Amino acid sequence: METEPQLPEWLLEAPLFGDRFEAGRELARELVGSGLEECVVVGLARGGVQVAAEAARALAVPLDVLAVRKVGHPWQPEYALGAVTPGDGLYVRSNDGLSDEEMDAVVGRARSAADELDRRLHATLPPLELAGRPVVLVDDGLATGATMIAALRWARSGGATETIAAVPVAALESASIVSCEATRFVCPHSFADFMAVGIYYRHFPQVDDDEVVRLLAEAASRQLDRR
Repeated sequence: METEPQLPEWLLEAPLFGDRFEAGRELARELVGSGLEECVVVGLARGGVQVAAEAARALAVPLDVLAVRKVGHPWQPEYALGAVTPGDGLYVRSNDGLSDEEMDAVVGRARSAADELDRRLHATLPPLELAGRPVVLVDDGLATGATMIAALRWARSGGATETIAAVPVAALESASIVSCEATRFVCPHSFADFMAVGIYYRHFPQVDDDEVVRLLAEAASRQLDRR
């Protein structure tokens, strides 16, 4: 993992990546040749799936999606108190002084959102089996690390033999925390002064459900062609 002590001044005018697909191709170069030929690549919904699609293509392995949802602070929704995965997966990094009732409410909302998103994204293709295989969990960046930690725990609970966290760019402190949670941590760029994930991309639009479903279908078709 490359570590860069502070945010370069040039970054504001020259982002690291043109878009998530470009970031995925760079990340894929870090993954190819690392013994992951039998893995499943899982993109964190929704933006992580575009990055993950390039990794799965390069590794010639199956692609899936995880409808992980951030548990946002009730008064500052973008601030992650933790994250949930479909079913009963939960990781809490801080309650930030909220009462048990307030935490139950925000966790409940996040869980409902995760379950509903999972139903939509897997309406056509069912989730892939993880048991007995390495799982590479991919997102478009790592800020607090909450969603990635929830995803790693989800993969372990599903029987993954290895849980590899892979992101193109990360906050240095969060990278350190996540690397302790994962079997392996792959990240070509990390910064102490991180700011926000989107600043490292020239184009960073919202990714919709249809795009995720399209990428899953393309990956499934490639797997059928290889049989």
